[in-house]
Amino acid sequence: MNLIILGAPGSGKGTSATVLREKYSLAHISTGDIFRSNIKNGTPLGVEAKSYIDKGALVPDSLTVSMVEDRLSQDDCQKGYILDGFPRTLAQAEALDEMLAKKGDKIDAVLSIVVDDEIIKDRVSGRRVCEKCGASFNVKFKPTKVEGVCDLCGGKVVQRADDNEETVANRLKTYYENTKPLIDFYEKKGLIVEGDNGKDSDTCISQIEDGLKAKSLI
Repeated sequence: MNLIILGAPGSGKGTSATVLREKYSLAHISTGDIFRSNIKNGTPLGVEAKSYIDKGALVPDSLTVSMVEDRLSQDDCQKGYILDGFPRTLAQAEALDEMLAKKGDKIDAVLSIVVDDEIIKDRVSGRRVCEKCGASFNVKFKPTKVEGVCDLCGGKVVQRADDNEETVANRLKTYYENTKPLIDFYEKKGLIVEGDNGKDSDTCISQIEDGLKAKSLI
């Protein structure tokens, strides 16, 4: 079962991907992780990507697709995978389809995690992170027992600079501008499976599983 997962910042996409990965033995493939791994290990693809990044230029789609192709060839992807953070553009989606078709493979479903913008703004602007251990809290949904102090390690809990409401609104605007063409592209292929993560992750996962069952994927 080969999946793509789409979701706005703060939608809970990462949590949903983790649950599905563990439940169905799928590889969770983050393009950010692929880039970091290739650059850290000094692979030919990593060296080439770093040359663009160091200049402040965008890494070409062809190079990103090559990195994804290399990652999908690894053993842990043979039972299936969830692509997270790729494709980000219509051109990348088309290139991914071409690359998979050459291997006689395809994407089986595209998971779209849907959450009302106001809920996302509450979640993200209320998020607090421990400087010491990285634990995450929320002033509204999951407050610390003692204000400003981590429940787990006693470290200082702070708001990240990019978690303010204005920044979140800008990130959402950018996400929708980039993602709507992708949703339309995969909708025409009949691949979209929606999960509403506005209430809780269990409801979202249940809706996704219903959609996957309807496609006879699970």
